[in-house]
Amino acid sequence: MKVGVIRCMQTEDMCPGTTDFKIIKEKKLAFEGVQDEIEIVGFISCGGCPGKKAVTRAAEMVKRGVDTIAFASCITKGNPIGFACPHAEKMKAAIIEKVGKDIVILDYTH
Repeated sequence: MKVGVIRCMQTEDMCPGTTDFKIIKEKKLAFEGVQDEIEIVGFISCGGCPGKKAVTRAAEMVKRGVDTIAFASCITKGNPIGFACPHAEKMKAAIIEKVGKDIVILDYTH
């Protein structure tokens, strides 16, 4: 699995993504059951509200070999501050439309 993680730009100054990396390395939570090796190809922000840049950034990661896009839990669960992104579903739909349905989309990391 070659994964690209998209995180919330507003939380990147308070969260270095260490839990995301740990969960991926240990194949837990969203990555539980993955038998293949997991390579992190990209770890980027959404570009800020409302997340429009996430679409072109996801497409670029796919060009670079990503077969799975994972939304970091700061987007969908609001970790670490408890405020989920109000644009998450629209951002996800736009990414799927851009990259196609062959790319796996994970709704969270941890």
